[in-house]
Amino acid sequence: MSKTFTDQFTDSVSAFLDRHPQAAKLTLTAVAASALTAAGILGYQATQRHHLTRSSSLLNGKRPSSATAAIDKPWAIESNVPKSPSTTDEQLHEITSFLGSHRTERLRDSFVIVVGAGGVGSWAALMLLRAGVGRIRIIDFDQVTLSSLNRHAVATLEDVGTPKVTAIKSHFKRIAPFVEVDARIGLFNAETADELLAGSPDYVVDAIDNIDTKLDLIKYCYDRHMNVISSMGAGAKADPSRIQIADISETLEDQLARAVRRKLKKMNIEKGVPVVYSAEKPHHVKLLPLEENRVEEADDYAALPEFRSRILPVLGTIPSMFGMAIAAYLILKLTDYPEFEPLVIKLREGLYGRMYRDLISRESRVYKNKACPLDTQDVAYIFEEMWRGSSILSGPNDRVALVRWIRSKPLSYYNTVCMTKEEARVHENLPMETNLCEFYGDEICRAVEERFNRERRIRQLWDHVF
Repeated sequence: MSKTFTDQFTDSVSAFLDRHPQAAKLTLTAVAASALTAAGILGYQATQRHHLTRSSSLLNGKRPSSATAAIDKPWAIESNVPKSPSTTDEQLHEITSFLGSHRTERLRDSFVIVVGAGGVGSWAALMLLRAGVGRIRIIDFDQVTLSSLNRHAVATLEDVGTPKVTAIKSHFKRIAPFVEVDARIGLFNAETADELLAGSPDYVVDAIDNIDTKLDLIKYCYDRHMNVISSMGAGAKADPSRIQIADISETLEDQLARAVRRKLKKMNIEKGVPVVYSAEKPHHVKLLPLEENRVEEADDYAALPEFRSRILPVLGTIPSMFGMAIAAYLILKLTDYPEFEPLVIKLREGLYGRMYRDLISRESRVYKNKACPLDTQDVAYIFEEMWRGSSILSGPNDRVALVRWIRSKPLSYYNTVCMTKEEARVHENLPMETNLCEFYGDEICRAVEERFNRERRIRQLWDHVF
C-alpha cells in the first residue's frame, strides 16, 4: 500500500531529527521564540483595540463588535462615534489640560462671529471649533473655487461650486458636532451689519478681502464697543517669521494695514483695533493678469488700494497661519489667560545697539563700572518684552534709555527700567538714599516691582531647563 504525501513528509522529518538532534533543538527553539513574540505583539494590539473600542462603544449602549467594525473601517468611524458629554470632554482633554476646566468652560460658553470664510477665516474658525468654542457664526457670500483649495482649511474638490460657509458647516459637523455652527450665506456691509452681527458676540473676526467692507466692519464694532480682531494682507507674503499681532497703530511694512490705518484715522479711530499682519515687504511677487470676464468688476476684487486681491498670488501657508494666530489670540482673550499681552516686534536692531552703547557709557560715567552684565539681546528683551518699548513714567517716547532702578544695585533683569533720556538724567542725579516710592509714587513702584517679580517667576521656571 503506497504512502500518502503526509506520511512521506512525516517520515522525512523524523529521519532528519534522528540524524541532526542538535540542529533540531535549535530550530524548534527559534520557531517557538518567534511564535511567542508574534503572539505577544498580536495579543497587545488586540487588547489595545478592544480597550479603545469598548470605551467608546459602551458609552452609548452599543455592542463592542459594532465599534470594532468601525475601527476596521476608518472611513466609517463617524457614524459609530458616540456623541455624549463624556466623549466631548475626552475630545477637549488637551485644551482643558492646557487652560484648566474653568477657562475651558468659558470657551464652551463663548460666541464668535467670523466674517469671511476664505484662507484666513476658515482656519480661524476651524481652530476655534477644535478648541471647543460653543457658538460660531460664519458669514461669506462666495463659493469654493479650485484656486482657493491651496489655502482653505477644510474645502475639498467635492465642495467646488458650493458656498464656502455650507462646505465649512458640513465638515465642522463631522469634527465637533457639539459646537453650534451658524452658516450665513450673505455679503456683509453697512446695511446688513445689524442682522449679521446680532446676538452679542464675544468677539468678531474680520477676515474680509475688500478694504471698504473691512472698514465698515471695524467701525461698526468700534462704535458699539464690540471686540474685533482684523486680518491684514496675506497676499504676496512668504516669510512666516514676520507674522505679528499688534494694534493697528503699531503696524509696519503692510500696505493694507497702512491704508486701513489712514482711513480709520479719518473716522477718528487711531488705535484700539488689534490686527494680524506680516511685517514682510514683498519684493519678488507680481500681480497676475486679471481674467477678461472680471475686468469690468475689478473694483470688487480690491484688497489693497488700487490692487485686486484675487490676482495677488497667495502662498497657502501664510493665510492659514494668520487664521491660526487669530484663533490663538481669541482663545487666550476669551479665557482671560494670565499675563497675555502680544509682543510688538518693531525690527529695530539699530535702536537696541544705540541703547546698549548708551547704557555702557552711563555705567562707566555715573557708576565707574567698566563691565556691563547685559548684552544687546538683553537690552532688546528688557526694552520690548518687559517694558513694551515705553517709559515706566510717561509711556511711549522716541527718546528712551535703560537705567538702574535702585541705583545702589547693579544692572540685571530685576533692576533695569526704561525711561526717557530726560527722565533718566533726573533719576541718575537722585541721592542714593532716595525713597523711590515717595519720589515717583506708590503706583509706579508697584508696577515696577510686579514686573520684576513676574520676570523672577519666568526665570525660576525656565532657568533649570536651559
